[in-house]
Amino acid sequence: MTNKFVFETDPAAKTIRVTREFNATVEKVWRAWTEPVLLEKWIVMKHWTAETRIMDFKVGGVWLYAMVSPEGQKHWVYAQYATIEEHKNISTIGRFCDPDGNPILDGPKSFRDTKFITLAGNRSKVDMLITFEDDATIQMFVEGGFKEGISITLDLLDQVLALN
Repeated sequence: MTNKFVFETDPAAKTIRVTREFNATVEKVWRAWTEPVLLEKWIVMKHWTAETRIMDFKVGGVWLYAMVSPEGQKHWVYAQYATIEEHKNISTIGRFCDPDGNPILDGPKSFRDTKFITLAGNRSKVDMLITFEDDATIQMFVEGGFKEGISITLDLLDQVLALN
């Protein structure tokens, strides 16, 4: 079954909305979103890897991880958990950072609100609303291939869900 993928941009509101359906329960999708061993298998593009340094999954906690290119170059990401409602919602504030987790304060910043929705037939949907602080950041994401990248990673998530 093909899972519905929707990608909508609203430059005036500085938002990107991504929705994707999965052939798995919300509980299973939640685990893949919150357990580093599963998350690292799908959060980055094929041929890249993810490396979690810290995952303190609680409100105020952080997930510090590197996106590692095939050449070994690391791009560090810092996501601070703003809200967590088990099996329903995760909100984060995200920035790029240095390897020690110090956010790059003059770099791009986003707020991501991710909802997990139960569908009939042991299926689920994830609805993400990503809000950016400025026009330049949303433009960078839209023009930089974010749609294609997130589509690929969510397809990888399908594979992880089928195996776990």
